[in-house]
Amino acid sequence: MQKIKRALISVSDKKNLKSLLKILKKYKIEIISSSRTFKTIKKLKYNCKEVSEYTNSPEILDGRIKTLHPKIHAGILNKRQNKSHKKDLNKNNFKNIDLVIVNFYPFEDTLKTTKNHKKIIENIDIGGPAMVRAAAKNYNDVTVITSSDQYKELVKELNLNKGSTSLKFREKMSRLAFAETAYYDALISEYFNKINNNLFQQKKIIYGNLIEKLRYGENPHQQSAIYSKNKTLNIKQLHGKKLSYNNYNDIFAALTISKSLPKNIGTVIIKHSNPCGVSIIENKLESYKLALACDPVSAFGGIVSCNFKINKSLALELNNIYLEIVIGNGFDKTALKILKKKKNLRIIDSSNFNLNENLRFNSSNDTILIQSEDIKKIQKKDFKIVSKKKPTKSQFENLIFSFNVCRFVKSNAIVLVSNKTTIGIGSGQPSRLDSCQIAVNKMKKFINPNTEIVAASDAFFPFVDGIEKLVQSGVSAVIQPAGSVRDKEIIKFANDTNTILVFSKTRHFRH
Repeated sequence: MQKIKRALISVSDKKNLKSLLKILKKYKIEIISSSRTFKTIKKLKYNCKEVSEYTNSPEILDGRIKTLHPKIHAGILNKRQNKSHKKDLNKNNFKNIDLVIVNFYPFEDTLKTTKNHKKIIENIDIGGPAMVRAAAKNYNDVTVITSSDQYKELVKELNLNKGSTSLKFREKMSRLAFAETAYYDALISEYFNKINNNLFQQKKIIYGNLIEKLRYGENPHQQSAIYSKNKTLNIKQLHGKKLSYNNYNDIFAALTISKSLPKNIGTVIIKHSNPCGVSIIENKLESYKLALACDPVSAFGGIVSCNFKINKSLALELNNIYLEIVIGNGFDKTALKILKKKKNLRIIDSSNFNLNENLRFNSSNDTILIQSEDIKKIQKKDFKIVSKKKPTKSQFENLIFSFNVCRFVKSNAIVLVSNKTTIGIGSGQPSRLDSCQIAVNKMKKFINPNTEIVAASDAFFPFVDGIEKLVQSGVSAVIQPAGSVRDKEIIKFANDTNTILVFSKTRHFRH
């Protein structure tokens, strides 16, 4: 046990201070604090000594220098049982500081409220992290508290031990403190790299806030958790069982496609992170029905993501099949009531979810692959018509829609589309020809299209056999990236069969 006789408090977040001061007074703990915290403590009518009075050294440089003083850091860092340390303290008339309660300047919040570089720089804390690191290093003798959320635990510890703290408690707080300083420095590092457009710096720091520990990972024997750079996720669960690792994986796969579609339009159905049906028909109910018709077997037990507010008529339809998750940009009250009749159905509001330019990570053992996200908006100017036959406006719209969906399908990927709706999807095959065959088989099994069929491929056809399979199955227009040594053969085949062929300037693998 370590008796606490003296505490230093310097906090930006001043909430819940009263409950803390009450317990410090109870155990006759002397309090030292910096200027603004000092004023708050005095206002709450508790005794306190200002740091400048304690050190006999004024705050200078507009407050940049307050606690950076030998009397402060020696009081924190000295080993209580070390004779040499005791001698140094006695010689300089320094006293022990047994408890350090510090939270930092709100750098993270400042980033959210301003782009003013000077203001952001002034919210980089120096003295706070220095004291926290010192106290955390010397946890054998010193207790460190870095968040108002930890006050209750400190109060409980002090009451339990009559004004002392246990080594176990101090060690735990030290661990949390070093995580706090590392997180804070990571934010600052990322800010400087971001403003200098330095995506791949020499030393990459990854940080996040624990959102939830999950029951398990992809399989029951794997441990799992979800983290976010924010304090909360930008999706909200309204109902149903807790989300699993696989659920989150599918949700983000669904939302990545949904948010790439026209505003407030489109239904996406996902199974095992692959789309099995997508439609951008404007009528909400029809959009869902058409997406479902693409592959109703795979949709069973899947996820439906609607890029619009879900209404009563759609909710009734959604309740007709077994689904794991329903996602919407909000829900009508009646729709929500209908969907909640299914006890375990997970209902997710994605109104606040937006795609951003953050990096995409993939890890293996102790290595990490990093790349920018493939979410650039696809536009007509990104393509070149290379066949003699030219597409009509509606054909081109269907081709672009099919290509957009295709980039979110696991490679090798083939997507067949008719009337702004997928009618066959072939995904994840080592052979592009096999993906063509799967897409065609799905179409023949579930759909009998009476309108023109277009097809998209996520990469070029290395041989004529792939595009030949599609044309033989009724496809009249194909969109694919250029780049094959056999591009001329593919163009010749398209012209010989009166097929529309459009080349993309970019490839869109998704592994």
